[in-house]
Amino acid sequence: MEWLERMNHALDYIEENLKSEIDYKKIAQAACCSEYHFPRMFSALSGITLSEYIRRRRLTLAAFELQKNDLRILDLALTYGYESADSFSRAFQKTLGLKPSDVRNKGKLLKAFPRISFQLSIKGAIEMEYRIERIDFELSIIGKGVPVKTSQAAEAIPALWNSAQLDGLMQKLIDLSWENPKCTLESLLGICGKQAAITEDEFTYFMGIRYDGHVPDGMDTLVINHSTWAVFPNIESAWKRLYSEWLPASGYELADLPCIECYFPPNHQPENELWVPVVSL
Repeated sequence: MEWLERMNHALDYIEENLKSEIDYKKIAQAACCSEYHFPRMFSALSGITLSEYIRRRRLTLAAFELQKNDLRILDLALTYGYESADSFSRAFQKTLGLKPSDVRNKGKLLKAFPRISFQLSIKGAIEMEYRIERIDFELSIIGKGVPVKTSQAAEAIPALWNSAQLDGLMQKLIDLSWENPKCTLESLLGICGKQAAITEDEFTYFMGIRYDGHVPDGMDTLVINHSTWAVFPNIESAWKRLYSEWLPASGYELADLPCIECYFPPNHQPENELWVPVVSL
């Protein structure tokens, strides 16, 4: 229940600041969560991105004010964080289905997006396999990073790997991946966010391998120094269940570092794993 309370504290902060600048770091702090993981957690639980939720709530409140008060559209736009009446009107119509000037007309059908509230639901009838791995050395990962829209990640990431196969990057990584094995992360890796703190709408997806040698031309290096990892088979299902099922009951919290998707060679079981950096509560 404490976990739910913390998530709802974050929602309280959002509601209290819809008419002012919202600090994403403070949202995460209200939830006692890392700035890296909170947007992903929110999206996994609610089904929409954090920035889209904030946008919907602001425009919903703006519509209520337009119906009740004789306010200038420009004043309302500035109140809810828009730089001009035009940008506000475009967002308003796209999200709520009407122009701001039409809201005052009676009988018009208008959308409203209520505040989210996180509540307890009973899950867990299906077991969730995991193991804890300890890595006592610095992970040096070489490869290439590509910006990905958070809302398009499910389609974009497989497309990136397909492109890497066609342009030869994947084979280069495969050829290097077993030169100096040190742990069970000796395979193709996808790091979800090159930086510890990511923006809500976009992150860098880094395709690479763990490697200690000379960095080949055209590749970058990403260094991750963390010891405790929760490891889950089947990346797709692990992402879906990590935040809502495993984390609240685990006795761990998420470290402020990227997660790692590990893709094994053909005929390996499991086919892939999700590595999640964690710290004990």
